[in-house]
This record gives sequence, structure tokens and C-alpha cells, in this order.
Amino acid sequence: MSLRSIEEHLAAVLATVHPTPVVELPLVDALGCTLAEPVRSRVDLPGFTNSAMDGYAVRASDCAGASEETPVELPVEGDIAAGDTRDLELTPGRCWRIMTGAPMPAGADAIVPVELSDGGTDRVRLRLAPEVGRHVRARGEDVRAGDELLAAGAVVTPGRLALLAAANVATVPAHTRPRVAVISTGDELRDPGTELGHGEIVDSNSLMLVALVRAVGAEPVLRARSRDDAGSLRAVLDEAADAADLVLTTGGVSMGAYDTVKEVLADSGSVDFAKVAMRPGMPQGHGVIGEGRTPLVTLPGNPLSAMVSFHVFVLPAIAALQGRDGDVDSWRSGAVPARAGAGWASVRGKTELTRVTLRHGLAWPASGQGSHMVGALADSNALAIVPPEVTAVVEGDEVACIPLVGAGSWSGAGVPS
Repeated sequence: MSLRSIEEHLAAVLATVHPTPVVELPLVDALGCTLAEPVRSRVDLPGFTNSAMDGYAVRASDCAGASEETPVELPVEGDIAAGDTRDLELTPGRCWRIMTGAPMPAGADAIVPVELSDGGTDRVRLRLAPEVGRHVRARGEDVRAGDELLAAGAVVTPGRLALLAAANVATVPAHTRPRVAVISTGDELRDPGTELGHGEIVDSNSLMLVALVRAVGAEPVLRARSRDDAGSLRAVLDEAADAADLVLTTGGVSMGAYDTVKEVLADSGSVDFAKVAMRPGMPQGHGVIGEGRTPLVTLPGNPLSAMVSFHVFVLPAIAALQGRDGDVDSWRSGAVPARAGAGWASVRGKTELTRVTLRHGLAWPASGQGSHMVGALADSNALAIVPPEVTAVVEGDEVACIPLVGAGSWSGAGVPS
């Protein structure tokens, strides 16, 4: 079996995926979802002209010549607090004491900050001759009613949620959150905290994949485990196909005699297995299952291989389910540049994805790179992409690094998109 490139395999995965339905979501439920249509503002932002400073609302012409040495003295009409809804007007030759965010009185065209005054409440001495518009936030200077706030395909983040709410948008048209089923396979798998017998291991992969699914805004709807027999796996796969928009399996896709996933699905006609020119994660599979032709991605069983494969193949598939356009290069679209803090060896002919820790723009390789090694995975926060033609990364080389989902921030290395 010849090796398939990452891009070829990802293209095959994406060909099975279609966006989830579109619904009108209240803002409280929209965080992490993807907009299906552009959203426009219903109001001006700010909604009224207001003060950007605590101080005094004035006519700029009434303060002509004011300075530290020659302050201008004006009577104070009264106070305007933030939230004041009165329709107020400024009489020429007078001023209003005003608080940050409070609406400007009609006729006022500038603010003198309280720091440049004596703080008077009946009469005030002002030590600034402001230009028209000084410290004034004009109505609509940020957003005009009818302006497009967010384009179709935008993910609703906390900051975007605040913008939508401020623009008086109550609901948004968004794709339903993708439902993802995670199936682990193996007679030897046990739950965390179990007393392990000889040859038994803890099922860490399914927990990791469920956590990754949640972290990217999808919804885990099933976490199941199958024994290494065809009947058990077929039953679990049928349940997953009915429950989910995407099914992930981990384990059972190599060349072993008891690789049940491959055994059950290879002859289905709807699932394809391939060797991908990448390390770790060479054995891969994809296709559709069930009457609804639910997309399926089969991941290797080794923990690092499963983690890497999720970032390379599953993340773009989930993005496609959410209605975001993707292509065969989307797996590397969030990569940031860094310099190798130390050198490491690679293998010719395969794209190597090396676990690294990014600190201040430097990529430091993890101590153990074997696909079964999870000890260093906890502290890694990115994968360095080493092209197939490179056999050694030298200290100081520039490398592109894919941020690991949920691995936290890293100084000086950029921000994931």
C-alpha cells in the first residue's frame, strides 16, 4: 500500500462532511457556534453622544484662552451621571459636571477633564482650552445601525458575544453544534481508577478525545467502548451513527490480527483505510456509516498518534460541520512561526509532527517522541511541522508550529486563530 499525503487524506475526509442544520440561537446558547449568515447591528454604537472622561461638558468657544496660568471660570448647571436619561441643554457661558459614559447635553461640544479643573460644583475654574470633540464619543462612531457586525462563518467568541449584545441582537442564525461520538476499542481497556490486571491499560484516549471535542465547541454525545469482537463493535457503531454528526474511533486500524475496526469496516464499501505519510499517525481510515451516512474518522490507538490525528484531520472536519470553508491546507492554517530551541532528528519521506513546548518564540522538543509516550504530552503546547524532505532540525531553524487545542497560552509565539 503506497503512502498517501496528509492533504490527500484530508481531502477524502472533508468530502464526507456536510454542514449541520441552521437554527436561530439565543445569544446565551451561541457561544462557540458558527454563524450561517451575516449579522447586522440593530442600533448605533454608541447609541448616544457621551463623555469619555469625568469632567465638565462645555462649549469649546467658552474656554478659549484657558491655561494653567489663566484658567477660565464658568458657572456649573448641575451634574450628569452615567445613566441619566434627561434631555439636557447647555446654556452658553456655563457648563455641566459630567461623568464618564453620561450623555452630552445639547450644545456641549467638548469635555474638560476634572484633573484640569479645581473640581468646583457651583463654579469651576478650568485650565484647558479644548478643541471641539475633545474627550467626546460621538453617536455611531463605533458601529452604525445596519452595519455588518460579523460575517457568515465567524465563530461566536466571548468578545463577539458582547458586540452582538451591545448591538441589540437577541438571536443569531448559526449551525447547530456538531454532535461527536467517540468509540475506543480493545479488550485491555479499563476506566481510570480501576485495579489493573496484567496486560490491562487505562482508556485515556477516549477521555482525551472527548475533552478535545468539547474544547473546540462540539458536543460529545456518546463515549463508548467496544471489545475486540465484530459483534460488539457493529452494535456500538450503529448506535453512534444514529446519535452523532461525526463518529471517531481510536485503535484497531493497524495491520495486526486483532485490529477489529479494520476487520469490521474494510469490506463495507463505505470506509477506506490508508497509510498516510506522517509520523506519528500513519494508519488512518475514513468513510461513512449507517443509513444516514454519518461521517467516520478512524484514529490510531497510540495516544500521541490519536492526538496528532485529531489536530490534522478531525479539527478541519468539525470546522466543515460548523459551516466554515476549509481546504486541504486547513490543518496547518493556525500554525505560528518559531525557532528551534534545540535540534532533533526527523525521517525522510514523512511529515513529522514533533511535540514541542513554545516559550518566547522558541520551540523545545519534548523528551519522548514515541507514539505511545504520554508523559511529555502534558507539558507540550504545540506540534512542530517538519517537512518530508528534512531529516534533521538544527537549533535556530525556523519551524511552523500548530497550537494544541486547550494547551493554554504561550509567550511570544502568537495566538491561535
